[in-house]
Amino acid sequence: MSLLRRMVIVSGVPPLHEVAQELAQEVFVADDLGEAADIINTVGPDLTVLSRPAPPAQVAAFLHAAATASQGCGPVVAVLTPEHPFPESDYRQAGVQECLVGAAAGARLREIAAEIAAAARTQPEPVARDDRPFVDEVAAGVGLAGRSPAVQKTMQMIRLVASSRCNPILILGDTGTGKEVAACAIHRVRHASQPFVAINCAALTATLLESELFGHVKGSFTGADRDKMGLLEMAGEGTLFLDEISEMPLELQAKLLRVLQERTFRKVGGVKDLECQATLIASSNRDLKKEVREKRFRQDLYYRLHICPVLLAPLRSPERRQDIPLLAGYFLKTSGICAHRSPRVTAITALALEALCRHNWPGNVRELRNVIERALLLETTDKIGLSSIVIDPLDSEETSHQGFGPSAKNFSLEKAERELIARALHETGWQKTQAAALLGITRATLYAKVKQYDLRRQGQVACATPPATETPAECEV
Repeated sequence: MSLLRRMVIVSGVPPLHEVAQELAQEVFVADDLGEAADIINTVGPDLTVLSRPAPPAQVAAFLHAAATASQGCGPVVAVLTPEHPFPESDYRQAGVQECLVGAAAGARLREIAAEIAAAARTQPEPVARDDRPFVDEVAAGVGLAGRSPAVQKTMQMIRLVASSRCNPILILGDTGTGKEVAACAIHRVRHASQPFVAINCAALTATLLESELFGHVKGSFTGADRDKMGLLEMAGEGTLFLDEISEMPLELQAKLLRVLQERTFRKVGGVKDLECQATLIASSNRDLKKEVREKRFRQDLYYRLHICPVLLAPLRSPERRQDIPLLAGYFLKTSGICAHRSPRVTAITALALEALCRHNWPGNVRELRNVIERALLLETTDKIGLSSIVIDPLDSEETSHQGFGPSAKNFSLEKAERELIARALHETGWQKTQAAALLGITRATLYAKVKQYDLRRQGQVACATPPATETPAECEV
């Protein structure tokens, strides 16, 4: 059983690789101190082992850089051979915690790993940071994730209208921004113990929508073989949510306006006035002013609804973009799409998050959730890598912009994979271990893919095989 989570080694000695694989779940092999520093900044190992000869001054500079890494580097030990060109005392003076020499080095390395694991088990739990995905308990209760200025303004407005007697209430926002979630938040503040009833005005014909809203009496039309309670009556003293009210036919808009003004309604075919006690919340993803100008929405209904509208900012908004990593992490933790798979996906790589933050998200929060769930289905490791972020492979413009292929017509998984690997290598300066870590694959897999796709660094004749200083055992790590 592995004692450590991650280990970084600067080594070309196969037996040392075997020991490392025995001690750690993940082993990252670096060719030199520069590459090791890059890896440490990315993965934050529990232990770092140096075995390639390097001048003590370079080791001291490396240790200084490693000590300032955001994720830490763990203890740093050196494994020396009797023929090592630099004395042990120089390495200790440079800052190496311990130097291991000779045949006992492997046994001592196992002891050090056991000591680190034991110390980790006895450390007190760190003080929890305020990294909750919600602004307050109301947002948490309905799942309205985000802590950006835009979300804070939205929650302030939700509390303001919910604690007032404002009725009706209008919620405006692009598709996928969470208008129904905002409606649930208003309902939760105003009268959580009462019914919440929702209907999509775009999903039904005018006749069916009228019957659903107002109900009907037996015999009022063909097929009405019994009385039916409408949603206005069903909501009681709770909330009726009219989603996409801009899609409601004009004749039905007139009847809804009368309900808002008189607070009474009649069932279809009925003669008795019924009292409307519910809070009416309407939403739209359209520009209602434009709809009024083009005679698709009644002006009088618009002004009746437009009292104190709640606005939901899209993810592309500068005031909302900072929520993208938080939302991605929230969807990763709460998704049940791969609840029983092993290993469980627990994180997202930096390169994958960068790709998410660059996208404009026309589908907003709903689209982001879908991308994360798609990545969970595609990912084979415990961390979502860039290769698993497939935003919209059928959209040629987005595909080209994101680097997932030249066009939808020419799209294939192989081409997408080639583009992703080439980009990771380019952005890491062809530091293959770091590129593999960012992509969420092993070095061996990366080398195989580089060979498969004949990827070459500019100016190189070939880069399909590992450097001569690396052994097959290193590539397996």
